[in-house]
Amino acid sequence: MIYFLLSVGLTMIFGLMRFVNFAHGALYLVAAYAAYVVSQATGSMLWALLFGPLAAALLAVVAERLLLRHTYAMPHEAQILITFAVALIVQEGVILVFDPLAKNVPVPDFLSGIVFLGPFVYPAYRLAVVAVSAAVAVLLWFALERTRFGAILRAGSESTEMVSLLGIDVHRVFLGAFALGGALAGLAGALAAPLRGVEPFMGLEALGIAFVVVVVGGIGSFTGALLGGLLIGVVQSVMSSLWPEGARLMIYGAMALVLLVRPAGLMGRA
Repeated sequence: MIYFLLSVGLTMIFGLMRFVNFAHGALYLVAAYAAYVVSQATGSMLWALLFGPLAAALLAVVAERLLLRHTYAMPHEAQILITFAVALIVQEGVILVFDPLAKNVPVPDFLSGIVFLGPFVYPAYRLAVVAVSAAVAVLLWFALERTRFGAILRAGSESTEMVSLLGIDVHRVFLGAFALGGALAGLAGALAAPLRGVEPFMGLEALGIAFVVVVVGGIGSFTGALLGGLLIGVVQSVMSSLWPEGARLMIYGAMALVLLVRPAGLMGRA
């Protein structure tokens, strides 16, 4: 579910704007460190879950307004170079402020226990992550399928020119998409922080996984991001038990198998 949150913003931005955003992992990184700072300052992970996505959304808006909006008409190669540079600047900035060592983020006390599901024992915080992510997925589906903003986003992914001719400010739509994608990546980073800790290179790791999920699910597909996130998460979890050294390798193997059967991804359009 964390992989879904991480990738759905990426696939939404690419589906709407055909924009390749290699800075997406930096949003995940900033939110994770914001969660760390807030949890240390307040002792509350709930505040961290609020401020993490806000920090990521703010970074996305600032980057879009100051830099990325000038690259929309450029080739994808230029977009990749510029957004990758942004990601490296954010990563090095985190190292300068916090140092390169990993840090732990505590699990909220009321979610620190375990839950018995029949014969299985499961950490309560992980169940809470699944529940929160599922609720966000439902709300996001409603926003994309049942609201005017969602209709504009879907129309913009089909024909940006037509949306502009209807009198809609496309640049404002793009800004909203960036902010929403950043907030979703930020929520993923804040939720993941107590599970894996925070360290400056987690953004690059998350970026690779997000692109795998997007490709497996189908570029521009909300349902594909959900199915792709679940598939890649299950493959990695199972392989971590069967072959820990090859767990990371097998997610790329799963991607290759999916593309052999469905070159456009699970829910992608040819």
